[in-house]
Amino acid sequence: QVQLAESGGDSVQTGDSLRLSCGASGYTQSQYCIGWFRQVPGKGRETIATIDTGGNTEYGDSVKGRFTISIGNASNTLYLQMNTVKPEDSALYFCAADDAFSNGRCVGAWVYSGHGTQVIVSS
Repeated sequence: QVQLAESGGDSVQTGDSLRLSCGASGYTQSQYCIGWFRQVPGKGRETIATIDTGGNTEYGDSVKGRFTISIGNASNTLYLQMNTVKPEDSALYFCAADDAFSNGRCVGAWVYSGHGTQVIVSS
């Protein structure tokens, strides 16, 4: 079972950069998909970026070219590098994982999740 804990959220200005971290105890790339998501009050969960069991990454359209997902060398920390942030990036960011995959692709409901870290971007 994976246990996840996010950190790195902050209040920043438009155009700044920020890196979020997610400690992922029990995670191994070959057994779990993992990713970053965000949510704001009154809206549904938005998928930001994911890594499948083959190491392939996918990004949401709103962050392509600005955000980068990566796994640390020890494979127990997930990162989200956020560049050129905008006010609409303000949200609760959380990491999640799931052990359901098909041909390496993520097909689960992201059942393992952290509590999130808050990002506020001011204009």
